[in-house]
Amino acid sequence: MNLTSNGRYGRRTILAFLLYGTAGAALANAPPQSLRPLRKPGDAVKRAVPEGAQIIESAKLGGHTSYVVADARTGEVLESVAPLRLHPPASVAKAVTAFYALERLGKDFRYLTQLVGTGPIVDNVLQGDLILIGSGDPLLTSDELYELASSLKTAGLVGVKGKLKVFEGALPSVEEIDPAQPLQVGYNPGIGGVNLNFNRAYLEWKQVGSSYTITMEARTERFRPAISSVGAKIVDGPGPIFTYSNDQDKERWTVARKALGKEGGRWLPVRRPGVYAGDVFRTLARSHGIELPKAELTRSVPNKVTKFSEHLSLPLDEICQGMLKFSTNLTAEVVGLTASGAGTLRASGRTMSEWAQARAGTRNAVFVDHSGLGDKTTTSAQDMVRALTAKGARDTLLPILKELAVRDPSGAPIENGPVKVMAKTGTLNFVSGLAGYIDMEDGQQLVFAIFASDEARREKLTREQRERPRGSRSWNGRAKTMQQKLIRRWSVVHAADGDGA
Repeated sequence: MNLTSNGRYGRRTILAFLLYGTAGAALANAPPQSLRPLRKPGDAVKRAVPEGAQIIESAKLGGHTSYVVADARTGEVLESVAPLRLHPPASVAKAVTAFYALERLGKDFRYLTQLVGTGPIVDNVLQGDLILIGSGDPLLTSDELYELASSLKTAGLVGVKGKLKVFEGALPSVEEIDPAQPLQVGYNPGIGGVNLNFNRAYLEWKQVGSSYTITMEARTERFRPAISSVGAKIVDGPGPIFTYSNDQDKERWTVARKALGKEGGRWLPVRRPGVYAGDVFRTLARSHGIELPKAELTRSVPNKVTKFSEHLSLPLDEICQGMLKFSTNLTAEVVGLTASGAGTLRASGRTMSEWAQARAGTRNAVFVDHSGLGDKTTTSAQDMVRALTAKGARDTLLPILKELAVRDPSGAPIENGPVKVMAKTGTLNFVSGLAGYIDMEDGQQLVFAIFASDEARREKLTREQRERPRGSRSWNGRAKTMQQKLIRRWSVVHAADGDGA
C-alpha cells in the first residue's frame, strides 16, 4: 500500500478503511514500478467509493430518492440527486418544528399547569368550582396530577360544592393529528389544552376460561388509575379488528375477539384529552379521600381564583430534545401550536411554512402539521438543507439532535470512529428520511438531507393496512442501509486533503 511522504497512511485512506473495510482494487496489488506518475492514494480511494446514483439504485426502493449534501458553514452544495423533488419528510419535519418553536418561544419557556378554586373553603368544602388549568404541557402524566391532587389534601379539602372543570382554552381542540392513520394507533391522538400521558390509554386483556377480562388504565411509572371516560369491549364476528365511537360523554372502542391471544395489551389514542384528564384527576383525588363531581370542560377562567398548586414543565429545549430523540408526535404538535398561536392545526402548519420561507429561504416546503405524520406535508432535500443552514439553526439544533451510529458495511457500529452524525430520522410506510449534520475527522462539518418515498405504493394502502403493511419493514431496512452508504461515501469523498491524502 502507498504511504505518504512522512511514512503514514493518508487520512482519507485510513478513513476509507474504517468506513468501507477495504478501499477496493484501486489500492491492491500495485506494481513495483509504474509507466506513468502514480495518483495520490486519496484519489484512488475516492475513485473506489460508489457514486451516489449507484448507491440509490442498489437499494431497489422504487419510487424516488433525493439528497443534498453541503458545507454546513458556507452552504455550498457539494453534491446532490434530484434536490428539488418533493417528498413527505415524515418525522424529519420535527427538526424544523424544534428550530421554529425554540426561536419563537425561547429555550427557557415552560408550560404551566395549575389547580385553582373560585370560592372560599368553609368546613373543609370548597364553595365554588375547582378548575384544572392547562397550558398544553405535552409531558404531563398521571404522576403530576397525583401531586396536584395531594395539594387539596394539604389544604384540608374533603369536597367541592361547585363543579370540577378542566380549562382547555390554551390550545385548539384536535381529535386526531392525521385522519388517514389507522383508528387504533397510539401515535395519532387528540390534542388539547390539557394533555395527559401523551393522550394515550392502556388497554389490557386476559383470557379467563372462554371469556376475557379487560381493563383501561392511565398508566405511568407510579400509578395505574382506572379510566371511566374511555372504555372497550370485545366483540365477535367478521368485522374490523377495532372500531371507535364518541358520544361526547365516553370514548368507546370495540376489539375483535379473533385478533386476541390469551393475553396482551396496547396503547390506544385518546380523542378527548380534557375529559380524559378530568376523569383521571377525579380518580386520583379520590385516592386522597376527596370526592369530586364528574369533570366538565371550559374555555374560560374567572379573573379571581385561589391557587392550590401548580406544576411547571421542563424547559422547552429539554422538551424538544426528548421530542427529537423519541419522535413523539404529540409533543411536536403541541410545541408547534404554542409557537404559532393559530386556531387550527392546518393554520399552524401554514404559519410554520411561512416562517421557514421567510427565515430560512425555503421555496416549496409545505407543513400541514408539526410532526410530519400527515403525508400532505412535503419538502425537498434542498429546502431541508436550507432550513438546517439558516442563521442560528446549527447552534439551536446541534445540542438537542440525537447522535446517529455510523455503521461499517457489515452493519456493526463504528465505535469511537472519526465521523460523528447528529440527525433526525423520519419513517412512514414506504417513506424514509434523514437530515442533520456530519462532523468530519478534519474539522469540517457537512449538512445533509436524504428523502426516499414510494408514494404510488403508499397510496394503494387502505387505512387499516397502514399499521403494518406487507413489505414496509424490509423497504425501511433497505432505505436505512442506503442512508448509511451515502454517509460513508460523503465522509470519504468530501474529506479535506491533508497529510498526503
